[in-house]
Amino acid sequence: MTGFGRAKEDRPTPKEVYNWRVYSTALAISMGVLAYGYDSAFIGTTITQKSFLRDFGMDKMSTKERNDISSNLTSIYSAGGFFGALIMYFSLELLGRRMTVILSDCIFIVGAIFCTVGIVPSKSLALIYAGRLLTGLGVGGIAAVSPIYIAEISPPAIRGRLTGFFESFYQTGAVIGFWINYGIVHNIDTNSTIAWRIPMAVQLIPAGLLALMIPMLKESPTWLLKRGRDEDAYKVYSFLRMLPENHPYIAEDVQFIKSEIAKERALLTGSENATIGQIMKAAAREASLKGMRNRFLLVFLMFMWQAWSGAAAINYYSPTIFKSIGLTDVTLWTGVYGIIKAGGSIIFFTWFIDKFGRKWPWIISSLACALCQYYLAVYIAVGHPTAGVLQSASTIAGGKGATAMIMIFGATWSFGANGLPWIISAEIFPSSMRSVSGPFAGMSVWLWTYVVTRALPSMYTSMGWGVYVFFASCLVCASIYAYFFIHETKGLRIDQMDHLFGFERERELSGPEGKDVDSLHKESHIVEADRKEVA
Repeated sequence: MTGFGRAKEDRPTPKEVYNWRVYSTALAISMGVLAYGYDSAFIGTTITQKSFLRDFGMDKMSTKERNDISSNLTSIYSAGGFFGALIMYFSLELLGRRMTVILSDCIFIVGAIFCTVGIVPSKSLALIYAGRLLTGLGVGGIAAVSPIYIAEISPPAIRGRLTGFFESFYQTGAVIGFWINYGIVHNIDTNSTIAWRIPMAVQLIPAGLLALMIPMLKESPTWLLKRGRDEDAYKVYSFLRMLPENHPYIAEDVQFIKSEIAKERALLTGSENATIGQIMKAAAREASLKGMRNRFLLVFLMFMWQAWSGAAAINYYSPTIFKSIGLTDVTLWTGVYGIIKAGGSIIFFTWFIDKFGRKWPWIISSLACALCQYYLAVYIAVGHPTAGVLQSASTIAGGKGATAMIMIFGATWSFGANGLPWIISAEIFPSSMRSVSGPFAGMSVWLWTYVVTRALPSMYTSMGWGVYVFFASCLVCASIYAYFFIHETKGLRIDQMDHLFGFERERELSGPEGKDVDSLHKESHIVEADRKEVA
């Protein structure tokens, strides 16, 4: 049975499973991602406000000194994100998913308070630096835990939709960050201290909302079962599925996970009753096995393709194109571009991700975005658009086409590699590795973002319009990579991923090679025949 926007069910599913509780829980977890998106967007404009420059003595500095401070504020935030994702491994494994969300949110709130308060009289940036580091640590933890937390509580048929809230909230946060600054620039005296304090303080709103929603969050049943807390896991499943604890569907969910956990522990440690210390040591060994190593490589390369898509290059050059065709309010059109990206993400990840899957949207999006960037390369090479300089009629016409291509890029990028790596990385790992895979995904995105951010200015200097040819070609390569290496995971239970990836430990026991999606769906319906026995 399927519904609108749902994948084929892994087994006959009671209609109560698709309920408001599982949606509201996923939305609550994603609230922290709203802060992540906002933080990535607002800081660049905020620290250039006249009042910020004056209050911290930057107005008397040289351009190089101001640029260094701007770079430092960005770098320390990125470093915080990287190490925040790294250290959350221990929290995910020992404290659980819910406590990791709480810990990350608390760290973020403290950092946001530091950024908002500052110490203006001393003209010291110490608190701002500390705040940026702590907010980076917080969003690093949020990025590490949110996708896997949501994936573990989600019914398979709508897992993509619920996990997709991550990307939708990220883009929404980024749009809010832009428009907050836009409103301040156009409506508040930028010489006033509140011109930079307001956007700093807005960080506290999504983080505060997440804090208010924490009481409704339940711990991941997968983590509870790993810790032997079966009774608590049944209660959580009953709450999230809106079914009695003794319902056969819940018994199946528990049985699937417990069987997978027991099998993993037996294979890793030789005992189904291994201690948590033994499991953590064995998990490190498991990561080196070919079937698992391939999955970590897949995650790393997915975020590489995401970073080398050219989205940063579009952001960098679009104002010049807008000005070259006579658009006077460039910031307004930059905001429109952000709204298109956010709107596309919300529409696709809410209604279509579980229908169209992961693989083909990535391929189609990459090829469409590549065509947009090839057009931009040709336009810039031939028309030589320059901001503020009167252009010929043909150049203006080409510029309007370039503007359209930028908007098309935003719309098509929204349903491709922009958000899909987060969803795929949250789906493909077994329970024993998820406390490692979440932080690894977070660290990968921070690493590649840093690499591209550092490389882009010098690339523009040396390559000019060739930058867009380079990124477009990367997108073509990404689509080829997706065709051959990204498996379709829509509608599959997480315990079926080992079969899909042909994990060699499975082959050692039973001999099967990796199976395709249709075969897995057929096998999963056998569960219905055994429903009474499982119950």
